[in-house]
Amino acid sequence: MTDRWTRAEERYRAREADRRYPRRDDWGIDARTVRGDERPAPDRGEWDEDGTDVIPRYEDEVYDDQVVEEALEPEPEPEPVVAPRRIGQRAAAAERARPASGRKPAGRKQSGRAKSRIASRKAAERKKRRRNMWVIAAVFVVLVVSAAGFAGYKLMGSLTPAEDFAGPPGAPVVVQVHSGDTATQIADAMHDKGVVASSEAFYEAAVRNSAMNSVQPGFYAIGANSPAASAVTALVGGKSRVGNVTVSEGRLLHDKHDYATGGRYDGIYRKIAEASCIGPEPRCVTYEQLDAAGASLDLAALGVPAWAMQSVRDCPDRTRQLEGLIAAGTWDFDPSGTPEQILRQLVTTSVQSYEATGLLQAGGDTKLTPYEILVAASLVEREAKPQDMGKVARVIVNRLHVDQMLQFDSTVNYTLDSTEVATTNADRAAKNAWNTYAMTGLPKTPIAAPSVGALRAMETPEPGPWLYFVTVDKNGTTRFTDSYQEHLRLVTQAQNSGILDSSKPYGG
Repeated sequence: MTDRWTRAEERYRAREADRRYPRRDDWGIDARTVRGDERPAPDRGEWDEDGTDVIPRYEDEVYDDQVVEEALEPEPEPEPVVAPRRIGQRAAAAERARPASGRKPAGRKQSGRAKSRIASRKAAERKKRRRNMWVIAAVFVVLVVSAAGFAGYKLMGSLTPAEDFAGPPGAPVVVQVHSGDTATQIADAMHDKGVVASSEAFYEAAVRNSAMNSVQPGFYAIGANSPAASAVTALVGGKSRVGNVTVSEGRLLHDKHDYATGGRYDGIYRKIAEASCIGPEPRCVTYEQLDAAGASLDLAALGVPAWAMQSVRDCPDRTRQLEGLIAAGTWDFDPSGTPEQILRQLVTTSVQSYEATGLLQAGGDTKLTPYEILVAASLVEREAKPQDMGKVARVIVNRLHVDQMLQFDSTVNYTLDSTEVATTNADRAAKNAWNTYAMTGLPKTPIAAPSVGALRAMETPEPGPWLYFVTVDKNGTTRFTDSYQEHLRLVTQAQNSGILDSSKPYGG
């Protein structure tokens, strides 16, 4: 195709040059006349028959995707056309319009492609905008509907009061308030236990009572089917608190009586029984029920930890097997449970407090097991004042290492119903699993509930060589020594100060 147009163009240029610059062989005579060629010159404004005498005019074309892809393929470079020295005006215009390569302008094809791509991109953007507008519209509709529904729900809730009991309250129900509970969580617990008709009613009453901020974790006995306002008042009043017991340092499981006055020194079981009472006509767990439950052979059901299991199992007196496993402190328990469940709660909580002191990691210096440390700590609790606990703990360790009897009066008094500071010769001679005057080593079980201070003192005793100690005056001054002769002198000083009866010698 390109060669055809090239030949036509050459013929056109030759005719044009012949017309504008004719050759005259006889000075003024047209060469065609001389040759006898009488044919008139063709009209330069018309097409030749073969349609190749006119320089074609190129127009921009818009190609479809297939044509654009074909146009991107490189075409062979045509031979250059040598332009004449002068051409006609129409030919010059055509020459300027025609690309030098003799083929359709690559630039114009690129312009068509660019237009096609721009149009496609704009169409895609318009489609994406329409899609985004539909999504936004849908989200807006959902939000409007949700807001309208929520507003309607709140409006209905404000118009409809929360379900509530009319009263009067029924039998008391035990509800637990956990540490960190919010008013909403307490309201749910009250509703779950049947105390109030709905958690919403309790919550509305609670937020109107500023005393709710002072409610302590624990167990509360509140009447079933109570009006919400009454339930809140009972909760914050304090009298509904149940199952809260305080165990003092050095207290024993069982009651003791003072030898001189006959007064009763309540044991831990007695304190638990008193804290277990519920209702206006008290329903309580009894001292005897707790004593029997504490003697159970199902040690796991009582919460005995693995590190104490074997020692507790070897206890010769089952009623004393839990001694020391209920720690000193203030504890909460569910009084509506069985005696076994109550003891399990208290033992489990106490064991956690013991282990928190590092009990399971101690014993490297003393060579004692965790349970032996607990037993020794109970001796420290009964024998020493807080400021002397570290030294008394060292006396225990030193005597155990040399296999010397501990000879603590507190271990003699442990099995006696009536006790006093001094003990008799007969008392000290009694042989049992706890009397350290009649045996070497530690007692079979703890002899009291040790404090955290006594436990830590036994875990890390104060360094020293002491083997003896004795309190020498009524101010509680205690002297320590590693000399037996010095110890006897200190005992005499104690007797002279009136602490000990001369007929009941006191020894550490």
